[in-house]
Amino acid sequence: MAHHASAKKRIRQDIKKRAGNRLVIATVRTYIKRFRRAVADGDLEQAEVLLRPAISGLDRAVTKGCMHRRTASRKISRLAKALRNID
Repeated sequence: MAHHASAKKRIRQDIKKRAGNRLVIATVRTYIKRFRRAVADGDLEQAEVLLRPAISGLDRAVTKGCMHRRTASRKISRLAKALRNID
């Protein structure tokens, strides 16, 4: 347990930041799930529409510091590859 006022403040700030970060990541995961569902159904048009918010969400997570840029880049690459491989 923190004893100093600055440590207590840091704990309060961390709780708020974690909640915000989790919200951003959860939103990105939702976009990715929707995209992957469209890919699994073989719906090319819907997948193309859903790819844009997924990429945008990943970029936003990087900008906000919730995700490393290379992690986001890898995920974007895999999503684009999945779109190309729709039969």
